[in-house]
This record gives sequence, structure tokens and C-alpha cells, in this order.
Amino acid sequence: MNSKIIVFAAFLGSFFISSCGNKQEKTGTSADSTKSSAIKKPAPGSSLTLDPNKKYIFLTWDDSPQPPGTTICYNVFKEEGVKATFFSVGMHYDIEPRRRRIIDTIRNGYPQFLLANHSYSHGFRDNYNTFYKLTDSAIADFQKAEKLMDIPVKIIRLPGRNSWANNGVVSGPKTSEKVARKLDSLGYKVIGWDIEWGFIRGNIPKESPTQIMKLINSKFESEYTQEPNAMVILAHDRMFAKQPYTDSLRKLISLIKADSRFVFETIDHYPGIGKR
Repeated sequence: MNSKIIVFAAFLGSFFISSCGNKQEKTGTSADSTKSSAIKKPAPGSSLTLDPNKKYIFLTWDDSPQPPGTTICYNVFKEEGVKATFFSVGMHYDIEPRRRRIIDTIRNGYPQFLLANHSYSHGFRDNYNTFYKLTDSAIADFQKAEKLMDIPVKIIRLPGRNSWANNGVVSGPKTSEKVARKLDSLGYKVIGWDIEWGFIRGNIPKESPTQIMKLINSKFESEYTQEPNAMVILAHDRMFAKQPYTDSLRKLISLIKADSRFVFETIDHYPGIGKR
């Protein structure tokens, strides 16, 4: 009788150990399943199919990091839930840790924000004629900025020149053509702009939000953009550092949002730029 009790007890112990093991396996499987089902954050330049029935707005802001303007624009875009691209300058980044943190924030903000290349020296500190005559030096300048700021895409805006280059098709001023063609041959995309929100006296927006909105509608209606159904808007971060100009930026965004045809995107999804 005692021997039977011992055997039965051994059986129960074996049963409970087996049951606990099964529970652990199921828990592990569930955790693995949760991890595998998590949505991965897209990488800059990842594919996107554009809707032919929509009109795409590409907000491209130049010269970051320029505090407080860059941070203010970033916060406005974030609060309004719109996408934007910051074309950044290496020598502005290289000044102090605070500016480097701003660029880190932009880089890590994808897919809402994209970090792109606006050169290291801003065309030898706005000495554009010399900058574009020295093709090799200009190329090295862009590559220095790319490496320094860890720019995740080969997308460039030339300082002071409305140039475009993509897969052998180059347009824009003759003065910067050699640099644009060289960048294109190295696999870079050069992006200009359809509309510039200009400034006066260094940093004051020249046009009102309503005037910019009229330009957007006019260019779309006349089909006078670099690519159909795509509008690249250029502005500079520092323009919106103070009131009432910060509110002007919000106002333009609200005017664009009011038209259901319009979609905000980052410049890596400009037609012919993103991977297909």
C-alpha cells in the first residue's frame, strides 16, 4: 500500500512539472507573437504609393539648426500633425551641443520629419559664385555635412540655387549645373522649390499666409509645378521664431488642411525620389 502511494505521488509531481512547463512555453510563444506583430518604424526613403487624386505638399525648411526658429517650427509641425523636411547646414550644427541635439531630434522624428542636406558651409558662407565654380570642393562640402550630421538620405538642396537633378535629368541655373550633374552621377537627388515663402530684413516673412495659399492654388490650377500634383514650398526656420510670424505659419497650415485634396509629405516621397 505504501509503495502504491509513493508511485502515485511521483505521478502527480511529474504531472505538475509538465503542466508548468507547458504554461511557460505558451507564455513565451505569446510574447514572441506580440513582438513579431509590432509595426516597425519605416526608414527614410521607404516606398510610398502616391494617390493620383491627391495633391501633395512638401514643406521644406532651410538652414537648420537655427534656434529658436528651428525648434519653434518643429513644435508647430508636430502639434499640427503635418510632415516636413529640414534641409540642414553642417556649420550651424557644429557650433554647440544644443544645436546638435536639435538635429538629433529631427533625425529621430521620422516619418513625420526628415533630415536632409543643405551643405556644410552654405556655399562658402553665401559666396555662391566661387562655390559653384569649384565643383570638387562643393561636392566635398555636401559630403562633409552628410557624414557630420548622419543624414539618412542622399537628398540635397543647393544653397542659393533653385536646381533639380534626378536620374540624369537636370534643370536650373547654369551656374550650378556642373555641381548638380556631379551630385546626380553620385546617386544624390537635388531638390529645388516651386514656391518660396520669402523674407525681408533678414527674417520677416514677406508674404501673408493667404498670399502663399493663393500661389499654391494658382500653381496647381495652371499645372505649373516641377512635377504634377506635387508642390515644394521653401521657407527658412528663422522666419517664424517670433510672434506674430509663428501664428502665420499655423495659419498657412490651417488653410492647406482645409482643402481635403492636399496631403503633407516628406521630400523622400517626392515623385521619382522614393524607392518604388
